[in-house]
Amino acid sequence: MNDITSLKSLGPKSAQMLERAGITSVAQLRVLGTVEAFVQTKRVNPEASLNLLWALESALTGQPWQEVARQHRTSLLLALEERQKFL
Repeated sequence: MNDITSLKSLGPKSAQMLERAGITSVAQLRVLGTVEAFVQTKRVNPEASLNLLWALESALTGQPWQEVARQHRTSLLLALEERQKFL
C-alpha cells in the first residue's frame, strides 16, 4: 500500500496536487511529514487550501480530517508558520 490514493483522506484531486509537487508515494509523504508535504505542494499548486493540510495530517495519523482540523489546527498552523520562515 504505497499509493497515495490508498490513504483514506486523500482523494484524486489531492493526489494530483501531490504528484505535481513530486510526492508520489506514501513512503515519501511519511518521510516529508504533513507540514513539509503541504509546503511543497502549495509551492506548485497555489490553489491548495488549508483543507489539504488537514487531509495530509489525517492521512498520516488515521484521524478523521474534521478531528484534525479541530484538535490539531493550532499546532499545525504554528508548525507551518515556523516552516515558512525558512522559505
